[in-house]
Amino acid sequence: MAGGSQLARRFGKNLANARKDAGLSQEEAGIRASLHRTEIGLLERGERTPRIDTAIKLAGAVGVGLDRLLIGIEWTPGSAQAGSFRVAPEAAVLAPEAREGLEERDG
Repeated sequence: MAGGSQLARRFGKNLANARKDAGLSQEEAGIRASLHRTEIGLLERGERTPRIDTAIKLAGAVGVGLDRLLIGIEWTPGSAQAGSFRVAPEAAVLAPEAREGLEERDG
């Protein structure tokens, strides 16, 4: 079972990658999403989990579909017990060509 902090970190990493791929600074992304740049930093570091309206604004600001910001985040419904989020390992959610680009940028 993945806690909220893992979920926030995965969302943040997805957001940071999408923002960098769009060639935007945190400040530029914040302006485009009507958010302060410090909010972008908090989200990218996984210190906050966005509301749905904020996630939609962020996706539009960096020019991707909301699904790109949710890569690797899944909900597992419960049966007789509460459901839980599952956050996949990073390598498991990236296509081979995306892994190569990420390795080049991060390496």
